[in-house]
Amino acid sequence: MVVGVDLGSRTIKVAAVEDSRLVDFRIAESGYDPHRQSLEMIKGYHPARIIATGYGRHLAKRHFADDVITEIKAHALGARHFFPECRTIVDVGGQDTKVIALDESGKVLNFQMNDKCAAGTGRFLEIMASSLGYGLSEFGAEALKGKGDVRISNMCTVFAESEVISLKNHGTLPADIAKAVHISVIERLVAMLARVGYEDTVVFTGGVAKNPAAVNLLKERLDIRILLPEPPDIVGALGAALYGT
Repeated sequence: MVVGVDLGSRTIKVAAVEDSRLVDFRIAESGYDPHRQSLEMIKGYHPARIIATGYGRHLAKRHFADDVITEIKAHALGARHFFPECRTIVDVGGQDTKVIALDESGKVLNFQMNDKCAAGTGRFLEIMASSLGYGLSEFGAEALKGKGDVRISNMCTVFAESEVISLKNHGTLPADIAKAVHISVIERLVAMLARVGYEDTVVFTGGVAKNPAAVNLLKERLDIRILLPEPPDIVGALGAALYGT
């Protein structure tokens, strides 16, 4: 057995692989002490190797991991495991967004990461949902009810939150604001895809892939087919485990 650990900014994902097959996975909050949280999560596995990826991969290497792999390569391996024909990957996580282009063999051709700003990330959606009084899990469903005729013009999270509060205080319906927030995220994602290049089928990974409004808006905006791994959160951890096999 090989175990992959993705130490993300908000959550830790663990994937256990035997004979190149995913046999188990675990997801938990990163907590204050992510390497100890990781050790708790891999208890009981007895792996031959542990491969780490994500923000905390070098911390993991210092404490328990045998090797590390970049998030880009891990997501490429994980996405191809679910969808062998995959050529374009979109990953929207808690603190960063990635767009990855692959060649026919799965080699990374190009990629972009939005890791300097919260705009376009899961954290951006989380802050806006809180401003509107929604839980993150209901935010996407509410956005699907919106008309789509409201716009959020600021990409800065602080200013965008001010816009949301202003719209709310002018009587704009919460569902319309929720849709505007999602549109702003998708427009940023579409711009990244245009810069990197994309095929007509895109694999959507990360926690935001569970958000139905984000998935539907991206599909409609680009007229593409979107494939969703199940679950979408563990693609990086799975790729790390596959790298170690």
